[in-house]
Amino acid sequence: MEQTRAGEYDAFVAARWSVLFHLARLLTGGDRHRAEDLLQESLVKLWFVWPRVADEAPEAYVRKVLARAAARSARRRWWGERPVEELPEVAVSGDVSATVAERSRLEAALAQLTPRQRAAVVLRYYQDLPDRQVAEALGCPVGTARSHAARGVARLRGLLADVIEPVG
Repeated sequence: MEQTRAGEYDAFVAARWSVLFHLARLLTGGDRHRAEDLLQESLVKLWFVWPRVADEAPEAYVRKVLARAAARSARRRWWGERPVEELPEVAVSGDVSATVAERSRLEAALAQLTPRQRAAVVLRYYQDLPDRQVAEALGCPVGTARSHAARGVARLRGLLADVIEPVG
């Protein structure tokens, strides 16, 4: 029986890793390494409660843990890393510079939001969760989650205003 549960957990992680990692990246403002750490910590917590949540909503559980851990992590002053002057060269296939530039602009803009606003915007508009589930993930009332999302979107509009072109 334990072998079956472990297999189900492994299958869940394999199937949802990339989606959950992308969510973690957005929640951390684009910091890939913090996102990896955050997701790994969340999946460890999921492992301990897997028998309880496996048949219900394991992805919702991980989203809630990710959102709360990202907010808690953002309050820390130091994570133990030290910045370096030069980044290593990365091999790129084809010209994806426009896509990368746009994604980088969005991640930089998301990083300027407060952690709760960032979590609300990402969960509501990237994950397309209803307001009730966003509120549950953030551990706050629905109205507060809506307020965080609205203020976050308004701030993003201000930060990205120079690239928004009017239609018509």
